[in-house]
Amino acid sequence: MAGEQRPPTRWKGKHGEMTGPDWKKSKDARKQALKQLKELKLLKKLDKQRAEQQRTIEEQMKKKELKGRLYTISVALPGSVLDNAQSPEFRTYLAGQIARACTVFSVDEIVVFDEQGEDAKTVEGEFGGIGRKGHANVQLARILQYLECPQYLRKCFFPKHRDLDFAGVLNPLDSPHHLRIDDDAEYREGVVVDRPSKPGKGSFVNCGLRKEVQIDKQLQAGLRVTVRLHKMENSESKVLKGSVIAPDVPRMESGLYWGYTVRLASCLSSVFTECPFEDGYDLTIGTSERGSDIDSTILPTFRHMLIVFGGLQGLEASVDADPNLNLTDPCVLFHHYLNTCPGQGSRIIRTEEAILITLSILRPKIDKALKS
Repeated sequence: MAGEQRPPTRWKGKHGEMTGPDWKKSKDARKQALKQLKELKLLKKLDKQRAEQQRTIEEQMKKKELKGRLYTISVALPGSVLDNAQSPEFRTYLAGQIARACTVFSVDEIVVFDEQGEDAKTVEGEFGGIGRKGHANVQLARILQYLECPQYLRKCFFPKHRDLDFAGVLNPLDSPHHLRIDDDAEYREGVVVDRPSKPGKGSFVNCGLRKEVQIDKQLQAGLRVTVRLHKMENSESKVLKGSVIAPDVPRMESGLYWGYTVRLASCLSSVFTECPFEDGYDLTIGTSERGSDIDSTILPTFRHMLIVFGGLQGLEASVDADPNLNLTDPCVLFHHYLNTCPGQGSRIIRTEEAILITLSILRPKIDKALKS
């Protein structure tokens, strides 16, 4: 009919194409698929971020592990080296030279053994006179301990003693744990003070700072401890906070040289049998002018190295005097028996000189062994 309005025609679509209702369903499906795709991308992004964070943590842990030093170096020598000095002043100075040499080359343990088998295992007691059998070992060990101790702790651990009459004029070791009062450091040596603390709280420690440090444990007063200091948010606090750690933590975690320990051994064999490490020394080196040329020596990887020096008569005299050793050639005691100064121009190399020479020439060989 003329003038009659017809309803709008709708495209029916060709064969296989979608009509209106189908297209709407498809649009909803595409929206859902797009949403799922976005969620999947987001999940992948989160997984990637987590993987990167984990990788960063692992790299930080690896760097932390690489920063530390896991190996140790020990030096053993007879106390009779002091008998070569003619006066108390010279004996003290000689002990100071040995302490300085070992500190410069980051020696972790010094063992003082008796060539004559005297059973001296402590530095306690009074001065017995120069030349007395066994006393040189005790005096050397006492001076070595005195020099290793941080200056602010010496009055607590070393009362006045004739062995230390001239120790005050010796050159300081100035090692990393000898800190000044204003030095900022993560670790410090300290002594537990006799001061009461509240129940459940730790003891107080004098760490050479302007304030005492309260640690996380209750310990006996007078005990020397290694403390890890906590970062303080309130600088006006009356005390600092810290936690007690093992003395080897600064070396193993941060690679810091944290001084040496001193051990007395009654004879040469006791240097080996009384080793403080669970698996003993896995690399031992004896030094003698009768040993092999060190220049051609290649060191293996090791965890605990021991270097043994002889006295005035060499290691042969120490072997002969040891009641526990039934041998004549000392080279069988060691992995390497070395002449560290071939072609020497002097008939005798003094022990304090031998320590410097040996540690100097071994240093690049040690670095090479550990890198391999």
